[in-house]
Amino acid sequence: QAHLEESGGGSVQAGDSLTRSCVVSGGMFSRYAMGWRRQASGTEREFVSTSSWSSASITYADSLKGRFTTYRDNDQNTVNLQINKLRPEVTAVYYCASTLLWCDSATASDYWGQGTKVTVTS
Repeated sequence: QAHLEESGGGSVQAGDSLTRSCVVSGGMFSRYAMGWRRQASGTEREFVSTSSWSSASITYADSLKGRFTTYRDNDQNTVNLQINKLRPEVTAVYYCASTLLWCDSATASDYWGQGTKVTVTS
């Protein structure tokens, strides 16, 4: 049974950068695809990114390519999400997601982080 613990959320200014981190314990982290999902207020959860266990394949939602970067450290059991040039529309609760098989679904995941809100103010 894996446990995903997130950190790095909060309130930030538009134009700044932010890095979210997710540390995994209790599971075979290096065998799992890892990624991020998000849910803005009043909307459905949406896919952000997924990285294969080796980081050889990383997929992003089309609308987020360019400013969002996902990278993982299998030695530290950590996956990170860096967001550059933050905009207010990025405001959402961000969730770390872990799947044994490759997954770009917004809602399907074997394990979830607790979710942490990122608020971008202008």
